[in-house]
Amino acid sequence: MNTPTKFAGFGLGLVALFGIALGAGALAGSPESEPETHDTAPEPAAQSGPGGLTDSAGGYTLVLEDPIADSRRDATLRFRIENGSGQPVTRYTANHEKDLHLIVVRRDTTAYQHLHPALGTDGTWSTPVNLDRAGDYRVFADFVTADGQPFTLGTELRVAGRYAPQPLPAPATTATVGEYTVELGGTLTAGQSADLTPTVSRGGTPVTDLQPYLGAYGHLVALRAADLGYLHVHPAGHPGDGTTPAGPGVTFAVTAPGAGDYRLYFEFRHAGAVHRAEFTVPVAPAGAGADSPQPAPAPTEPGHGH
Repeated sequence: MNTPTKFAGFGLGLVALFGIALGAGALAGSPESEPETHDTAPEPAAQSGPGGLTDSAGGYTLVLEDPIADSRRDATLRFRIENGSGQPVTRYTANHEKDLHLIVVRRDTTAYQHLHPALGTDGTWSTPVNLDRAGDYRVFADFVTADGQPFTLGTELRVAGRYAPQPLPAPATTATVGEYTVELGGTLTAGQSADLTPTVSRGGTPVTDLQPYLGAYGHLVALRAADLGYLHVHPAGHPGDGTTPAGPGVTFAVTAPGAGDYRLYFEFRHAGAVHRAEFTVPVAPAGAGADSPQPAPAPTEPGHGH
């Protein structure tokens, strides 16, 4: 596995994603999100580099109530975002229809979950989470502070039990689940901006009526396989703006800061349900020749998105 990649606003604020030499995938369904009552804040400024590599940044710290958990499907995860004085933060700016986006994934890039926790009056967030697979997990909190500063913080969660890590799936440009097929198009070279476009079809017919999900027609997160550097990406355009089509393609602008293998998670909503396509994406180094392996896309926003 290789290393780096940058997405528009990833890490402490995510943005775009990568191109053609992408990865193999599995398309998996996930629960539909609840509608959000907060107004969505203006898109935070993109920050360079992947996020979530540390649990503290800019005076804020991600603290799990219990960093060791039993293996169970119906677990509950509780955590806080603390300020520099050790006090829990209770006010946030909604971004992509949520005050905080939580990503939970095992270190081998399996068991990916995109969650939207509830915030208690004491500043403690809580959410149901499936921890039926033992192993070491990375937990990412992607949020915007009340004064508009985007952050993505990451910390470790250890789930007791026998851990059987899985190898990174081989690269492929197509992911299929049920009746849906997602083709990943585009070419990404480290250090150069490029467009990455997942295209959705169902039963061989292009899907042209994608439904808004978190304020967009698609959501993209990329994790650098070597260290789980977090990249969160947002697509071009917005539902209802009069120009952005509701499929079949959703385009993300991506700049990969470096070469490496990434695991890409593309979420879209159709027929009332949220589905997820997963790809392994290799990104070629800058200056790679035409005969070199095709670079793959990687999100570019340091810990931010939705």
